[in-house]
Amino acid sequence: MGSAGTEAPMRLQVDSCLRTLSASRDPGEIVHALRTLTRNLEDAEFTRLHYTHAIQVLVSAHCLGRSCDDEEIKKLWCEMFLRGPPDQTLLLLLDTISSRGESAALERCMSVLEKFLSSGRLQLLLWSRCEVGGACSDSPQLRETIIGHLAALPSITCNHLHTDTPDTFLPQQYYPLLAASMLDTLEKTCCALRAGQDCSLGFVAQVLGKVCIQGYSSQIFETLAPRLSSLTRVDPLWQRVTQRLLEKVPERCTECVITGLIRSLSGAAAVSRLMGNLVLTNKKAQFVLTHKLLLQQYQHTTPLLKSVLGYLALDSERRTLLKQVVRSVCQVWCNSSAVKHTSVEQQLYVSKALLLCVALLSRSEIQELRQEMFQCMLGGVQCRLDSGIERIRRMGMIVGECLSHKLDTPGSQLKFQYEADEETRELKSLMESPSVEDEDDEQQRPDTSTSLQPESKADGSAGQSAPSEAGRGSDSELDSDDDLTPYDMSADQEKKKSAPPRYVRDCLEALMSSDDAERVELSLQLAEALLRKNVKATQEVSVQFSKVLLHLEDRYSTPHFHTLRQKAMVALTVTDIKPVVDYWTTEFYSLNYSLRQRMDILEVLALSAQELSEPIINKHAGAQPISAVTALEQRDDITHWRQIVEKRIQSKTRRISKGGTPSVKAVPNRYAPVAGFFFFPLLRNYDKPQVTFDLLGSDHLVLGRLLHTLGLLMHLAINAPVTSQMGRALLDFVWAVRFHTDQMVRRGVVFAVCGVFLSMPGENLLTELGDDLMETRAWLADVAENDCDADCRSLAVQSLMLLDKNLKTQLQIPDMET
Repeated sequence: MGSAGTEAPMRLQVDSCLRTLSASRDPGEIVHALRTLTRNLEDAEFTRLHYTHAIQVLVSAHCLGRSCDDEEIKKLWCEMFLRGPPDQTLLLLLDTISSRGESAALERCMSVLEKFLSSGRLQLLLWSRCEVGGACSDSPQLRETIIGHLAALPSITCNHLHTDTPDTFLPQQYYPLLAASMLDTLEKTCCALRAGQDCSLGFVAQVLGKVCIQGYSSQIFETLAPRLSSLTRVDPLWQRVTQRLLEKVPERCTECVITGLIRSLSGAAAVSRLMGNLVLTNKKAQFVLTHKLLLQQYQHTTPLLKSVLGYLALDSERRTLLKQVVRSVCQVWCNSSAVKHTSVEQQLYVSKALLLCVALLSRSEIQELRQEMFQCMLGGVQCRLDSGIERIRRMGMIVGECLSHKLDTPGSQLKFQYEADEETRELKSLMESPSVEDEDDEQQRPDTSTSLQPESKADGSAGQSAPSEAGRGSDSELDSDDDLTPYDMSADQEKKKSAPPRYVRDCLEALMSSDDAERVELSLQLAEALLRKNVKATQEVSVQFSKVLLHLEDRYSTPHFHTLRQKAMVALTVTDIKPVVDYWTTEFYSLNYSLRQRMDILEVLALSAQELSEPIINKHAGAQPISAVTALEQRDDITHWRQIVEKRIQSKTRRISKGGTPSVKAVPNRYAPVAGFFFFPLLRNYDKPQVTFDLLGSDHLVLGRLLHTLGLLMHLAINAPVTSQMGRALLDFVWAVRFHTDQMVRRGVVFAVCGVFLSMPGENLLTELGDDLMETRAWLADVAENDCDADCRSLAVQSLMLLDKNLKTQLQIPDMET
């Protein structure tokens, strides 16, 4: 009865004040009503039962508008919002902003919300939910609403205000302010715990999770992470509070929170201080840290990988999970299906994870995991060496060497030869002893090694100089020929034992039978020039010379051996085209050739076709070369060919800003009449496995190169009479292997299709391939959207653009002449 008795006068008083604010025009009455309401802000009954209704009336009332020049009314009006319960104020202001059109009330709400944020009301709101009992009366719905409005304030305001949104409400300013409010709340929590007062961090953890799951983890942790890392380094209570905060994060938000936190921290030690053993107690965190970040995602940086794996290695209880991770990563790395169906970037990411894991293992753990690591090394290296992509092969070599060294298998350590690059050096550096300290710790610690190095170096040089001077003095006393003038031999040349060959047959004989390394080197150096200069002599021995060069081995480690040999093979091909091309295409499918020799044949055919396809400037030029060829070892041929096709695509693409593009004119060249000799024999026996060669089976490296060669030969045959027949045959061939598991083969298929669309006339595409074009287009669209290889997707998009352009051109109805 007592409670009801005190409640009635309060209600009557509040109702009277609100009626005055709604209807009165007297500034004195308005000021009196506002003062009465502000005095009641200290009353718990008023704030609990009447405050929300009161500020709703204040937002809708016209008292401020009629007395806009009265500073006291403005001040009292703002006090009602800035001294009342912050949660009710925030909800009302945001709901008003999101529902009101342009008006004075909207402007007043925006202004007071800015003051609300800048005056520390967010800290008060968060702390009110941390005190035990502070949020007991909240319903779950109200609690969720407050959390949603706190986390989405920029979205709520920006969606309604658009370009009129004040800077304070933008994510760049709001989320750092919210993070600072969280830090203030955590600091108050630490003080309360030291004073023996209980606190709850559930509300703050839910706000943190909500912000992160909406995609603003980087903005919030830019402020939170460095400060927490610094505080937890010196205060165990801060470690306990931070770990408790992360434990209270809702499960659905765990991944966003811990990923954002680790990305913003510098070093595994900081992660360990802030997270503690969360990975052992929270199953979702364990799944994210031991599986998802390592095996399902690959966009993260190497420092993040180091932080995650270093965190697992820092505690004896967590090292069990580290060994579990090693087993999982080993299984994925040696899985041949994963190598075929995942992108190069993802395989590089998993390789980094594997090397970092192994580097963190102790000797006893390596012995425990020796069998798994050994099987991983053997299987993973083998399936990568079978790949047609150079980066993947090199990746397998490096990881294989590192694992072999770590396993310390005497007499059987792997060693490969490959060209070192930045990626290679990075992978090898991961096997160095990893540091789990914070980066900022390392920056603050003085570098004693550098400060001592100059002194020791100076000492060493001084110690060495004395004996040197003494020795020089003794030598000068004994040397009686110091005054003799030395003979100038700078212009001398080394006398050659063997004479360079002057004729084609002499060159051939030297390469066939000579045991003189110098003579072989001279013959290789002069071979190309002799073959191109003496056309008749070359044509007499062209096939025999080709056979010698194809089987020639680098017995004497001749400088630039492969480059010189390849140039000579191309010179033979362009000088005596039909017999030599027939020899190459026949030998490509013959028995007892290595994969390297078959790849050489394809490369020579491609380079020769490129040279022959150059326009004939002088009709009497004969077999003289138009341009020099480039060695296989000096460039990536697939990239080079793709550049050729890219230029052709650019020439066929219409750009409005550049105006009309002139049509490509057909010009005579030496390749068009003989294109069929290059092309069709390569399609002859592809489906017949030989004793040493299975093109559609295990030798997919050669298959990928064959597809790229056929695509280039097709592209170079543009405007040739045989182009349509070549295009139809090539599409029939590639259709059988379009779903191949190897990435390089799929690249070759799309490259070949692109070559067909570039080279075949549009009318022939419709008349000869009309039935298959829709199916081809659907397949290309699927590749462009779903293929795991970025190059395949890019080439498929280019092919679709070419096909659509050709079809639109042919299906366009011409204007009727009048």
